Amino acid sequence: MTQDWPVIADEAAGTVLPAPRTPSPREAPALNWGVVAPGWIAAQFVEALQKYTAQKVVAVGSRDAGRARAFADRFAVPKAYGSYAELVEDGDVDIVYVASPHSGHFEQAMQAIEAGRHVLVEKAFTRNAREAEQLIEAARKCGVFLMEAMWTRFLPHIDVVRQVLASGLLGEVHTVTADHGQQMDPDPANRLFAPELAGGALLDLGIYPVSFASMVLGPFASVTAVGTKAFTGVDGQASIVVTTGAGAHGVLNTTLFARTPTTASISGTHARLEIEGPFYGPAGVRLVGRDNELIDAFVPPQRVGGLCYQAAEAARCISAGRLESDLMPLAETLRIMQVLDGVRHDLGVAFPGE
Repeated sequence: MTQDWPVIADEAAGTVLPAPRTPSPREAPALNWGVVAPGWIAAQFVEALQKYTAQKVVAVGSRDAGRARAFADRFAVPKAYGSYAELVEDGDVDIVYVASPHSGHFEQAMQAIEAGRHVLVEKAFTRNAREAEQLIEAARKCGVFLMEAMWTRFLPHIDVVRQVLASGLLGEVHTVTADHGQQMDPDPANRLFAPELAGGALLDLGIYPVSFASMVLGPFASVTAVGTKAFTGVDGQASIVVTTGAGAHGVLNTTLFARTPTTASISGTHARLEIEGPFYGPAGVRLVGRDNELIDAFVPPQRVGGLCYQAAEAARCISAGRLESDLMPLAETLRIMQVLDGVRHDLGVAFPGE
């Protein structure tokens, strides 16, 4: 749940935090999208596109033809395929959105890349850094656009954060905190507990605080992690401390065992930013002074449909002939996967087939 933040009554109200520069998703050039793996997140994505953008979803693919048809009927998608190969070979499809569990990202994204399609791959990008590197190399070789669907990066409140960091308003940044915990019943049928689907807290939930810290701090100089395994052997909880060469720290947590505040903060020598929970979705931002006084606050223009912003960014990049996004560069996606590999190693977690 989100909270209503207080209106600032002093003369500086609304004059300190910058306005977001995020373009309207509806104004992005329209592309034809194909959706791989019509599950829950795919439904959220297509609904956001249809409500808030000019993008067109023209095909859906699944290993189960009936499931593909049901999804197509639900969202009025013209074509439904009973295989991923048929979808990526469809010449009407400009870009493929890969929405499968992490275990399928590499194979399905590679199929689309080799078919000459642009690709948006759900986070976490792949199971591991080796797979990520191979996808990036293939996309560059084939000359197609590739991006991790880290939707947080493209939201208006994150652009406010970027501008504040660039302005030096916070002073020297010393500490970043972020958490993402959801309480999951210990059900072996839940994909988050399934090793064969690359389950666990880290790739599904922990990717958010790790990616946020990477955006704020840049490359990490060190990463230290402790954790607890779930009953199936996947990572159930992880606490991670990252540092930079300049001595800044990121304190990050993820868990499947409890619902956490899902907030984030960036603390500097002059002020701090507080991002309400869930920080990874459309959220409010507060600028707080050294004496804990509220200086200014930003309220997002909308709190629903946030997945539309990443699609709009992909469409703008592709229409401009660009092969990646500056807001979620492939080199950073690879670095983040390397960090996640290291954390899993520290926790003693490996997936079948790695």
